[in-house]
Amino acid sequence: MQPKQLFLTFAKGEAITWTLLISALIIRAAGDPFPPIVTIAGSIHGAVFLGYAVTALLVGINQRWKFGKLALAIGLAIVPFATIPFERRLVATSALDGAWRTSKSEDPRDKSFIDGTFRWFIARPIVLLAVLLLAIPAVFAFLLFLGPPTEWFD
Repeated sequence: MQPKQLFLTFAKGEAITWTLLISALIIRAAGDPFPPIVTIAGSIHGAVFLGYAVTALLVGINQRWKFGKLALAIGLAIVPFATIPFERRLVATSALDGAWRTSKSEDPRDKSFIDGTFRWFIARPIVLLAVLLLAIPAVFAFLLFLGPPTEWFD
């Protein structure tokens, strides 16, 4: 899957799970016929959010986005449905075009540690997937341990 397809899939998934979570909150407010609905929707949304964040990071590094654009891509996932206009802007400006950078080029930026490590992992998708399959659930478990975001600073 090319960077553009991967990013657009997760951006749309992020928006869909926002819909799921907001719908669950409305159902709970209307009388809570199914108590764990917000927990289930929130967990699904949280997992997709983490997948989106990792995807935005990988695609952003691949496309050589500046730090501000990378931070914006990840930060906008916190705002309901904000990934939709952001992804449309990226498509309109061709910021998602191109293949994965698996080999070193003449670009001086390819000499950096981050680019070298990135290319190594992208050229070995099984290893990257294994690392992500360990790291993302670990982060998810840690966030579950912290509890709902509304309680983090109480």
